[in-house]
Amino acid sequence: MIRQHKSARWFFLLVILHVIVLGAGFFAAYDPAEQDRDRPYVPPMRIHFVDATGKFHLRPFVYGLRVPEGAFDRYEVDSSQPIPLQFFVTGAPFRLLGVLPCSRHLFRSESVRVYLLGTDGYGRDLLSRILFGGQISLFAGLLAATLSLLLGTAIGTMSGYFGGSMDGILMRLAELCMALPWLYLLFALRAFLALSVSPLKAFLLIVLAIGILGWARPARLVRGLALSAKERDFVRAARGFGASHFYLLRRHVLPQTRSVVLTQAAILIPQFILAEVTLSFLGIGIPEPTPSWGNLLSSLQQYSVLASYWWMYLPAAAMVPFFIGYLCLSSSLQDALRTAKIDS
Repeated sequence: MIRQHKSARWFFLLVILHVIVLGAGFFAAYDPAEQDRDRPYVPPMRIHFVDATGKFHLRPFVYGLRVPEGAFDRYEVDSSQPIPLQFFVTGAPFRLLGVLPCSRHLFRSESVRVYLLGTDGYGRDLLSRILFGGQISLFAGLLAATLSLLLGTAIGTMSGYFGGSMDGILMRLAELCMALPWLYLLFALRAFLALSVSPLKAFLLIVLAIGILGWARPARLVRGLALSAKERDFVRAARGFGASHFYLLRRHVLPQTRSVVLTQAAILIPQFILAEVTLSFLGIGIPEPTPSWGNLLSSLQQYSVLASYWWMYLPAAAMVPFFIGYLCLSSSLQDALRTAKIDS
């Protein structure tokens, strides 16, 4: 019961984090591709409740920034210019959850642009780009993990249930997939494509490549369960009464793999998110100007950005709670599975 409670807690945390990312248009004040060339590398604006004179304000506000004469990307806080934040205001239209048309935003300011997490070199709002980039990276990880688990479950079940030469061929193929250096394979695959690839094609390529290469490990785990399940007494009895292979697989073998598949999902999703981030960081993933966590971090390849603008590390910090949530969820699921085996 305690393990189930821990799993539910981590699952609930992940649901909240994913809802925030899915509602990026509501939580972000600006379009992620909208540029403000007059404001490159604006540092994050702090939210205040007490002004420079010590007066308390019920409505939160930020101070404006001014550029010193002769400077390019250096800013000074203008404490004489408080900018009150307005909440639930109408702004740029977007689609909530990618479907519902909406124009309400959590916060904005009518007078000037407010950058709570700063801007990048093109003056694009970093908060908007992190939230919208999370949609790409998380969705890529989820789709790739789903594809891997479907392939792994199907191949592992057939291999373990039918055995024989099919088992030998499929498991040798799984070992080959586990041994291949997938990163170099993706580099080679990208070299055969056109120099300019649309974001949709790049996204589908990443999902297919990662998903197809990642099926081997869950397949080996599912195979072991299928080998064990087909020797159970109730399966032998059902086979003796004339049950078909499809019936045995659907009713008796596949249900035995559910807990392992869920645990593998919690493990594979953060791995595949990190794979997409790595590919986009190296320039073979989602291209600009479409944001993803990987190409947001690619600017850190420049030493001037790496050394001078600390807020450009924030996309990496945004990934941490997702990774911790998934890893803790997988750990609690594994503990629950281990406890269930001991109890049985």
